[in-house]
This record gives sequence, structure tokens and C-alpha cells, in this order.
Amino acid sequence: MSETQSSFLKRRNLLLIAVVALGIVIPGIARRLLGEAGYNTLGMVVFVLGYAGMILLVWYGWIRPLDISGPSH
Repeated sequence: MSETQSSFLKRRNLLLIAVVALGIVIPGIARRLLGEAGYNTLGMVVFVLGYAGMILLVWYGWIRPLDISGPSH
């Protein structure tokens, strides 16, 4: 394995990929199954809550801790 690949596949990056994938896939599958069962509105709510939860988790765990301030003069 090269240095670039091993540095990319660290635990933190894999966790981020898993959170994003599961935050889209699981609510999407639930939305589809609920929609096919006749519960379109409930499926939409489940998808929106799952997707929003994933966004909040990514923000809280990975984006919020970043120091993105500019240089101080």
C-alpha cells in the first residue's frame, strides 16, 4: 500500500464514510419501503430526519472542530 492510500484509510476517514453512507442509504431504504406500503408521508419524515441527523453528526464530529479562522494581524 502506498503512503497516500494508507493515510486516507484511517479510522476517522472510514468512520466518516460509513456515517455518510448509512445516513443516506438506511433512511432511503426505509423511505422506499414505507412509500410502497402506502405510508408516503411517514417515509418522507423518516428520510428527512435520518438525513438531517447525519448532517448534524458530520457537522458536530468533523466540521465544527476545524479551525478555519483567517490569519490574525
